[in-house]
Amino acid sequence: MEPMNLLFIFSDQHSKRVTGCYGNSYVKTPNLDRLAENGVRFNNAYCNSPLCVPSRASMVTGNYASRNGYWDNAHAFAGECASWGSILHEQGFPVTTIGKLHFKNNSPDTGFVDQRIPLNIKDGIGDVYGAIRDKNITRYQFRDAIYQAGAGNSDYITYDCNIAQRAADYLKNEAVKHKKPFVLFVGFVAPHFPLIAPQEFFDMYKDDASIREPIQFEKSLWPHHPVIDDYRRYCGTENIDRETAFKAIKAYYALCSFMDAQMGIVLNALKESGLSKNTRIIYSSDHGDTMGDHGLYFKSTMYDGSVGIPMIISGPDLPKGKTVDTNVSLVDIFPSVLECVGAQISEDNRKLPGKSLWRFAQGEEDQQREVFSEYYSQGIYTAMFMLKKGNYKYVHYVGERPQLFNLEEDPDEINDLAENQAYADICKELELRLYEIADVEELEVQSKKAQKKLLDAHGGEKEFLKNFKPALFSPIPKL
Repeated sequence: MEPMNLLFIFSDQHSKRVTGCYGNSYVKTPNLDRLAENGVRFNNAYCNSPLCVPSRASMVTGNYASRNGYWDNAHAFAGECASWGSILHEQGFPVTTIGKLHFKNNSPDTGFVDQRIPLNIKDGIGDVYGAIRDKNITRYQFRDAIYQAGAGNSDYITYDCNIAQRAADYLKNEAVKHKKPFVLFVGFVAPHFPLIAPQEFFDMYKDDASIREPIQFEKSLWPHHPVIDDYRRYCGTENIDRETAFKAIKAYYALCSFMDAQMGIVLNALKESGLSKNTRIIYSSDHGDTMGDHGLYFKSTMYDGSVGIPMIISGPDLPKGKTVDTNVSLVDIFPSVLECVGAQISEDNRKLPGKSLWRFAQGEEDQQREVFSEYYSQGIYTAMFMLKKGNYKYVHYVGERPQLFNLEEDPDEINDLAENQAYADICKELELRLYEIADVEELEVQSKKAQKKLLDAHGGEKEFLKNFKPALFSPIPKL
């Protein structure tokens, strides 16, 4: 594979179901759609943890978050292990990041030495509140985000506009000077809440009837599981009325279109710079957003709206308009970045779980490939795990009953097969395979031990809660 530059565009909380090229005929995402037309779209892409910080840690290290202690939004990547950033830096490849990373800080110790306007965890501490996992606390800020949805401006809108412009300037003025292949990582925050979108984008979605009806949207249709029901309670979203929900969904659509427009600025700059002929592109997101599906909002579950992500790649040597059904995930970014620029890959790094996306794009297939995801954080009192192999998705909850879905026959995940005796062998097979990847009970113990240690450093849970008001999202850096 010929070494080339890499433009890696990464959004936050983007559901692939709110993208034109993934089949949503109402949402307007022309730049993403054009990228897919000129490249390769992965139909079965997943994050390795449906939460910002651990998901991004998996993406940069190529390993599952728990293996390096990235449990939640307070246990963030700080360079404790190798990343594609540190490996490329050591080998002399230029790596620049512009925008959101959600690491512990912007220290060179992270291996990403050229972080520009980075959004990392607040004060190097992050979301301590999210490390509290019991059935007693709530986070009604999530509910409030839905009620406050609408048209307007926010710090995140300003931030993303700034990111797009700086990325465009970099491509036109700096990237052309590099002698070795470069990596430019562009980290947008949209469509992450607050659900406030610029008026011009909000006005694109005036027709409620054209909005995709959320899966199992009506309360009478909601699936019930102890962990899922408690997540609804935690978020305070059990009684969102239809009008409020659809206003929030329209704002989310608008934010996806806004993000797409910022992406267009960056892609146009790449073309104007003359670098398109020797630059490959990756677009993806750290996790999705259920946005009303199954009576759920935001992330933090293993339903496809939350754990599924868009994944699109493009380049002058890649097929155009191709779709790939092989299961992929964010750990596949690690080998893909290194291979793209022609970096040396050590034997230890070859043992990591990821595989090159370029190879799948060029014809390699594995219809039974597995992807793994894990979650130990806010709103969930017990750890959850996902193993998807082929078309089957197995969801394991420590101490609670599992779920099983056949996504080929049931892409909306309506029919839980876990208690159907006809699928008992499949359920057991996937459970055993999950245990080969991870000792789930031990990981639950380790996660809660680490979270208790974190809370103890803040005086213990009770003392911490006396003085702390949970924030809804991370503040932007000074621009």
